Amino acid sequence: MNPGTLTPEENGFSIAAPPHSDFFRDPTEDKLICENAPFFYTEVTGDFVLRATVWHDFIAAGDACTLMVMDTPTLWAKACFEQTYFGSHTAVSVVTNGLSDDANGQNIIEQEAITLQYARKGNTFAIHYSLDGEHFYMMRLFNLPMRETVKVGFVAQSPAGEGGIMHFKDVSLEHRSIQDMRVGR
Repeated sequence: MNPGTLTPEENGFSIAAPPHSDFFRDPTEDKLICENAPFFYTEVTGDFVLRATVWHDFIAAGDACTLMVMDTPTLWAKACFEQTYFGSHTAVSVVTNGLSDDANGQNIIEQEAITLQYARKGNTFAIHYSLDGEHFYMMRLFNLPMRETVKVGFVAQSPAGEGGIMHFKDVSLEHRSIQDMRVGR
């Protein structure tokens, strides 16, 4: 969805984020709707667990490597490793049901890359992050009324910047349910 460049790399790939690209439906002004970032996805039916280790250059506010699940253009959610408007590197989540929210999570200090995990169990979704790829911490647990088959994949965004290269490695997509959505296993 949306034009983009995906380049193979060792154990993964990179996606070029175009300037001023994002998926966001501003809750403060219904006029600001952005749906122009490249989204590389596959359709997945039922429960799943998606993981990827992500990193980028953190140049401009909003620059992010993103894992996204989309039902429709007005019903989706994403997990990001993002340069915030406060200058920090943060695990961020956005849930959109008509309009988007924007939830900054844990500041990630002195860490170039993190692993993001996105899991679905019915209409319950859990987003986790890990600093070492083994121990996961919950960012968000929520329910969205999505159809059984959804688009699951990767976004490179640069809403306030001039673009950049977003890296994804050690990517896995498993068709399974996790037992404890809070713990992520």
